[in-house]
Amino acid sequence: MEEDIISPEIAGSLNGLFRERVSRTPDEEAYRYFNDNSQAWISCSWSEMDVEVRRWQRALKSEGLKPGDRVAIGICNCREWVIMDQAALSLGLVVVPLFCNDRPKNVAYILNDAAVKLLLIDNEDFWTLLKAVPETPESLMRIVSMHKFRSSGDDERIRFIREWLPAEGEGSDLPEIGPDDLATIVYTSGTTGHPKGVELSHQNILWNAYSGLHSVAVSPDDVFLSFLPLSHTFERTVGYYIPVMTGAAVVYSRSVKQLPEDFAAIKPTILVSVPRIFERVYAKIIDDLEHKPAFIRRIFELTVDTGWKRFEYIQKRGLWRMSFFLWPLLDTLAAKKIRNAFGGRLKVVVVGGAPLSPDVAKVFLGVGLPLLQGYGMTEASPVVSVNQIDDNIPSSVGIPYRDVEVKIGEEDELLVRSPGIMLGYLNNPEATAEAVDSECWLHTGDKAKIEKGHIYITGRIKEIIVLANGEKVPPHDIEMAIDMDPLIEQVMIVGEGRPYLSALVVLNKEKERSVASDLGLNVIDRESFPDEKFEKLLLDRIGSKMHSFPGYAKVRRVAVISEPWTVENDLLTPTLKIRRKGIIERYSKEIHGMYEGHEV
Repeated sequence: MEEDIISPEIAGSLNGLFRERVSRTPDEEAYRYFNDNSQAWISCSWSEMDVEVRRWQRALKSEGLKPGDRVAIGICNCREWVIMDQAALSLGLVVVPLFCNDRPKNVAYILNDAAVKLLLIDNEDFWTLLKAVPETPESLMRIVSMHKFRSSGDDERIRFIREWLPAEGEGSDLPEIGPDDLATIVYTSGTTGHPKGVELSHQNILWNAYSGLHSVAVSPDDVFLSFLPLSHTFERTVGYYIPVMTGAAVVYSRSVKQLPEDFAAIKPTILVSVPRIFERVYAKIIDDLEHKPAFIRRIFELTVDTGWKRFEYIQKRGLWRMSFFLWPLLDTLAAKKIRNAFGGRLKVVVVGGAPLSPDVAKVFLGVGLPLLQGYGMTEASPVVSVNQIDDNIPSSVGIPYRDVEVKIGEEDELLVRSPGIMLGYLNNPEATAEAVDSECWLHTGDKAKIEKGHIYITGRIKEIIVLANGEKVPPHDIEMAIDMDPLIEQVMIVGEGRPYLSALVVLNKEKERSVASDLGLNVIDRESFPDEKFEKLLLDRIGSKMHSFPGYAKVRRVAVISEPWTVENDLLTPTLKIRRKGIIERYSKEIHGMYEGHEV
């Protein structure tokens, strides 16, 4: 490891980590962001960040907040997120991150449960939606907005950031922060019920970040492109605290829609991502190829096949082949173009948060993108395991971090024990006892197997569908396969206690119109759509993605849902996982229709 890496022992706390980084490399680039006014990328050094942190410290102290008080961050990724986090942590305050796109009712529940006293928001729209919720917390003493309100009315708690911050800061008279002190409460967006507040200490997170550097090398010269929400512990630990620990720079993407332009402009070397980004790029590649000449499609297929075999050879799992002599040509014709779409300099892409489709992994690894799939949970701070550059089995979620113990429990459940395991769930001792047993094993709820040191996730215990004949089906695996079809935007498999599987699907509107037109159908007329021809077409396309599944897992009926599933309509969690129970309740009529005459 590089000498400049700051160990947990030297840091002592998350704010100690930041102060040590400022001391070591004050003039190096820390963050870069796009300024809308100047239409230019602006760079910020560690010492400049320190100046701002001190201003925010002083502002927070002026509110009379005491160590242990909770402050919430409800803004999107930006350097101010980091500044607020560091200022709060330095005063012994507990940071509660919020998803910017979360439902107001959910946010209100979190603010109440954590007894938040100060809330940082982006603008008036956020507050307008939140204050309409009857459960708005009484504990909230101050609301600070990044943008000025048009009218704050009679609410004296509201302050505009520029009016709230003093001209100068201070850095003296800070409380002693211990490594075992509570640093943050992160609410997990469960697919059912209220979210649970995961309590993590400074040491939990410092250990996890430092252990990650023993699995994936990061240097001060690296550039991270940040686009996953910092409210997600995966991005916060890997995409924020690790760069502070190593002195690497972080660039904040303008938006997910502008990622292609940001890749070209920034040319990052490290990316923290979720599978959905690569699934979308994969779907676009496949869709584009459908409109290309046959020889272009053949070149792409040959490139991926040859590249994959080269990858397996480099990983010492395959034989050397004569076709490798073609690689320089194939690389120029196809592979390099795909790598350049991501900036052309990526040396590591860590993918987590959900399973990565083997087909998608094969394509991107085949063209030379260094994808490393990992696994973790907020309750584990969060990373448990990750593949490594020289030991990368993409069908697995890698090998455990150092000091992480794993074993298989009842019902093939993956159990984890490490220094990163949470302190507990806030205000919920029953759930804490259920999640972490008396021997400190975290019960993940994921079914898994361990082979030759690698962990393979095989399903989710509570999400297994049991058909009427007793056959058990993991719906997520099927959904992941079907989701590769460019026509299908979202899919959920149903069939619990039923004689066969069915699918609820949300379609890509543009492709839906094109396909329906070819069949002589009018998508506007929902009374007669989809008809039998369209359903057969969908079932054929779904079936083409399911060759690797057993016969009893065949999808026999499909219903098209016109409304996309979103966070706003409460059918997705803030981390974009489908809320199965909510979707089943919302579309019970459609589900019943797919089994009419076949109920058991």
